[in-house]
Amino acid sequence: QVQLQESGPGLVKPSQTLSLTCTISGSSITSNLYFWNWIRQPSGKGLEWIGAIDYVGTTYYLPCLKSRISISGDTSKNQISLQLSSVTPEDTAVYYCARSDKITFATMTEGTVDWGDCDYWGQGTQVTVSS
Repeated sequence: QVQLQESGPGLVKPSQTLSLTCTISGSSITSNLYFWNWIRQPSGKGLEWIGAIDYVGTTYYLPCLKSRISISGDTSKNQISLQLSSVTPEDTAVYYCARSDKITFATMTEGTVDWGDCDYWGQGTQVTVSS
């Protein structure tokens, strides 16, 4: 059974760095079949794909976040991590990690993603940016 679990601080101050970890069980991040994604959903808004990492550690980022985002993988712990720097209140959202077998051009360029685009999701973690 595949499970993903996000963890990290729920409150981050403006201008600081948001750091989250996703611990995965039942599926290896070194499998060449999958991408491991970070997706967020602000309250009252739709899902937004923000980045992903593949089995060899190649990263893919939403262009508008490219200067602030970093995704990495730890194969020894089967975890992926997200760092988002210089956060503002606009970064407040529920953050999800999720597994997919592809990333479309629209997703990589516009951040568009639907629940059905990923076959396994974490439960999500609320991150609020506030002083």
